[in-house]
Amino acid sequence: MTQPAATNPIAHAAVNATTAMHGWPPALITAVLMIGAVLVAMIGHFIMVRVLPRKLLERRPVLGMLVTRTRRILFLFIAVILLGAVVPEAPLSAARKFDLLHALSAGFIVLIGATLMVVVDTLTVYKLSLRPDNIQADVMARKHVTQWQVLRRASHVLILMITIAAALMVFPAVRDYGVSLLASAGAAGLVVGLAARPVLSNLIAGIQIAITQPLRVEDAVVINGQWGWIEEITSTYVVVRIWNWQRMIVPLAWLLEQPFQNWTRDSSELIGTVHWNVDYTVPVDALRAKLTEIVHSTPLWSGKVVVLQVTHALATTIELRALVSARNSGEAWDLRCYVREKMIDYLQATYPGALPRQRLELEGQPMPDHDARAERRQVDA
Repeated sequence: MTQPAATNPIAHAAVNATTAMHGWPPALITAVLMIGAVLVAMIGHFIMVRVLPRKLLERRPVLGMLVTRTRRILFLFIAVILLGAVVPEAPLSAARKFDLLHALSAGFIVLIGATLMVVVDTLTVYKLSLRPDNIQADVMARKHVTQWQVLRRASHVLILMITIAAALMVFPAVRDYGVSLLASAGAAGLVVGLAARPVLSNLIAGIQIAITQPLRVEDAVVINGQWGWIEEITSTYVVVRIWNWQRMIVPLAWLLEQPFQNWTRDSSELIGTVHWNVDYTVPVDALRAKLTEIVHSTPLWSGKVVVLQVTHALATTIELRALVSARNSGEAWDLRCYVREKMIDYLQATYPGALPRQRLELEGQPMPDHDARAERRQVDA
């Protein structure tokens, strides 16, 4: 509602301007009043921006970001308020004034929604800028990044829905149509409900992930047989960065209904495994000492776990398993490859006879010595 002209200085100025322009065409008077309101809004916006102390903005980085991002919205706020004060004094018909005031009210609601979205974005950007560079090694940092990203997108959806609904309810025709539609319900309501179910289920799933956090940004996961890292969590899907740089898109609702592996939920540290099949003649103690030497020579090892065990005894070979620890999934993969290569080099150079081989036993007539030696060389080869 507008204030009476006696108490509203803007309306009082508009009345004086209308009186001064007595005899002018109504359309021209209306245009002059609106242009004047916009010019006053520009001057007021300039003064407000300049009056803000720079030291306050420097001490409060998030406030400075918010002021920078909302300058245009602030100007529109001032312009809408001034136009709302000027329109009732314009020489227009009651129906035209009614329509303009309702349009300005809807615009005011849209500006409030836009401001809320900018505030959420600004807080999110500021919080994400504080995260460490090596986010994979910091569980709390990954937790906060996930919460802010998911809540930002969920907030955008909710704010957008509420803003559009509130802006449409300003107009009586739309409000009456919405009330009658809700009263009638029936098939139309069922169709709308079914159509909105995937969106709502994904939105609720996103909020659930932000609260319970079964996975976080930069978690190492195995989803549907694919291994990778969580790159982004939106309000409807998750982006998984696979090891070969491809991206896998997984809907949130599907993700919460299917089992998956999270390798870094409680900690980014991992234990990698390396397997070898070697001959029974291999000296296990020597290999165990060599494994310790190998992991101590690389910064990929976290310094916690290094174990070599015989895990299987097969018909022709034994299986060795090495356990080595790393600080994150990427370093664990590199450490496994490094240990595997160095141990193979060591076996080839020091114990070539311990590499897997096939043995054959021949039965029959004794052969001459030179034939027997040649046969044994052939079998060993």
